[in-house]
Amino acid sequence: MTQEAIARLPLGRIALLIAAVIAAFAVGVAIMRAPAPSKPPSEPVAEAEGGMFSVETLEKRTREQPGDVSGWQMLGAAYFNAARYDDAARAYNKASTLAPEKPGIWSALGEARVMASQSDPMPAPAAAAFERAIALDAKDPRARYFLAVKRDLSGDHAGAVADWLALLEDSPADAPWRTDLVRTIEQVGKIHKIDVAPRIAAAGAKSPAPAMPAVARGIPGPTAQDLAAASAIAPSEQRQMAEGMVSRLEARLKGSPRDPDGWLMLMRSRVTLGQPDKASQALKDALAANPDKAAMLRDQAAMLGVR
Repeated sequence: MTQEAIARLPLGRIALLIAAVIAAFAVGVAIMRAPAPSKPPSEPVAEAEGGMFSVETLEKRTREQPGDVSGWQMLGAAYFNAARYDDAARAYNKASTLAPEKPGIWSALGEARVMASQSDPMPAPAAAAFERAIALDAKDPRARYFLAVKRDLSGDHAGAVADWLALLEDSPADAPWRTDLVRTIEQVGKIHKIDVAPRIAAAGAKSPAPAMPAVARGIPGPTAQDLAAASAIAPSEQRQMAEGMVSRLEARLKGSPRDPDGWLMLMRSRVTLGQPDKASQALKDALAANPDKAAMLRDQAAMLGVR
């Protein structure tokens, strides 16, 4: 599909595509990367929602629209991805003052404060942000994870393991952070001689199954705010954003191909952009990298009309 054709896509479709690719990157919890068992993760998860936009674009947006919560939230994510953790914390803090009822902003603020700290692995302001997130949503996975880290740092290793196991039990069977969460539990158990193997198995058995097909999971539709934000972006930037996000997703998958859901997201994005040949190539690449998931990949791709 040409750039002109992309520009003619309905606004809601562009916003939905952007939301879909963002979701492929933004898992929202730091446990996608295996942390050292006695300290919080030392690097960001992956591309969060702000990572799809340049810092300069988002800085301009927040200057022009200082009351735009999503703009500050995306700027915080962009700073975080650039390892500018102090700036990320300031941006998320601004977002939290504008939307104090949103737990995800508070847990993101807490994570940014953790990463910005040069000495204390769990500074009090970070812990306070996580506590605020939990008060608003007791199931917020990022806050739950980091509060368990806080517990581990305090010396209550058994309590931290119990909290992580509870998070594992509540994590969907296909949650992208499960593998590294399990690894964290195993590491802490090994170091502190806590028998975790049967408890991991029991918690995993209770995990909820995916509620819908992989090609449709976790992809929010564009909100009124999303549509308003998209309408404020120049058509040329919309084109660049859509193509650029899909290209970055493809590049990430080529570097880390053992990600069936990521490949399905790429296929869906290519279909949305009217690129069936590229969608088919994504299926071929996905099958080559994930032969053990071949049946699932083919079934899900068929739902998209990809053969």
